[in-house]
Amino acid sequence: MKLNSANRITILRILLIVPFVICMLKVNDPMLGTKMRYISLVLFLFMALSDAYDGYVARKKKQVTKLGSFLDPMADKLLMACACVLLSIQKTKIDGFGLPPTVAVLIIGKDFFLLVGFLILYFMTFQVKIVPIFIGRLATVLQLTMVAAILIAPEASGFIPGWIWFLRFLWWSASITAILTTLIYIRYGTRYIEQFENSK
Repeated sequence: MKLNSANRITILRILLIVPFVICMLKVNDPMLGTKMRYISLVLFLFMALSDAYDGYVARKKKQVTKLGSFLDPMADKLLMACACVLLSIQKTKIDGFGLPPTVAVLIIGKDFFLLVGFLILYFMTFQVKIVPIFIGRLATVLQLTMVAAILIAPEASGFIPGWIWFLRFLWWSASITAILTTLIYIRYGTRYIEQFENSK
């Protein structure tokens, strides 16, 4: 299968998750910690921006494919799962700005639940189409902003009073939108199954 430019960008984004994780594992290193955090931030921002760019390229050049429709959300979910885990566990969380485990569980749980739901629908109907919804896009934006805000928190909190409250707003906004996204997709999935059964 020949890959188009949009799919290549998405695959690059998936591959960059590896160096992102490697750098994040060293953010609390006494010698290299700050440098590794900066590199992690740059990699994360590049992946976040490339997410928007590959979608633009796919639409602009009419390169929307089934492979791209699957890989693009998968890349987002892999990146967010890695970031949430690393920012919430003791070894790699940013000192004083660790992501609450509850928030990490809600975000990762949403993605896992949707993946399982997609697979169930696919094996039941063999014709599932992933349709993005507004609340899902909002959840993604909040999650990406949340991770970036945590990575710059040690510096930002020094000259922006109340940065921790901004982080808390992002934590729980991301959690609420993750829950709402899950509930809406459950409703869509149920209707999809009903329509499929009625069409037999």
